[in-house]
Amino acid sequence: MKKYIVLTILISISLLSKAQAPNFDDLKILYADGNYEKLVAQAEKYTLKEDLKKDPVPFMWLAKGLDKVASSGTDNEKFKNAYKDAIAALSKAIKNDKDSSCYNANREFVDGFQMGIVERVTNELDANDFKKAAGWDTKYYKISFHIIGAKYLEGACKYLATDKGGANALWVICDKELAKITSVENWSKADLELLKIGILKTAECQIASRQTEKARKLLDKVAPWFEEDPDFKAKYDELVN
Repeated sequence: MKKYIVLTILISISLLSKAQAPNFDDLKILYADGNYEKLVAQAEKYTLKEDLKKDPVPFMWLAKGLDKVASSGTDNEKFKNAYKDAIAALSKAIKNDKDSSCYNANREFVDGFQMGIVERVTNELDANDFKKAAGWDTKYYKISFHIIGAKYLEGACKYLATDKGGANALWVICDKELAKITSVENWSKADLELLKIGILKTAECQIASRQTEKARKLLDKVAPWFEEDPDFKAKYDELVN
């Protein structure tokens, strides 16, 4: 009888330990110590476990580690695509984060990472390389809940790359989605910046194609969200006044 009770207790403990997700303290320590390559290796091990492959937390740590490796530089051939791998990891973290708890707990990192993508988009636009700008822009779809700005910009990049039909088809979809948005209060700084860039570039294209009134309506729709943005105001006046 005693052996049966002991066995039952041991089984219960085993099942309980399996049911409880790890707290990932080892990943926190590796990050704090700046041991980013080891962090990536350990986080990746977690993501490959059957019971954790849908858990957003190890993917978030994987993204953090890869981002640090990419920014610090390394001779390790394994990490030659660390930045793009970080995008993929963050994408999985967001996709698996059903209640947004992981996203909210790591908001500072996510916001900063998103802004890094926006900066790459801006650099390529400044260089008039619309293909590369579109390439970075569409990667933004994977790491944000608010991608309407990226969609408008994709349309603008298509137009500027002489795909006017593709641009107009995408803008029709964008206009319908934009009409549903009533507030941008909880959007990240990067979400808003990309919305501004996407709208302004779209308006430029529409004016160039003699659709001035359409451009004005688009700008007026988002103007209340950029009342304190001098760059938006200046560009608005330049385009429609």
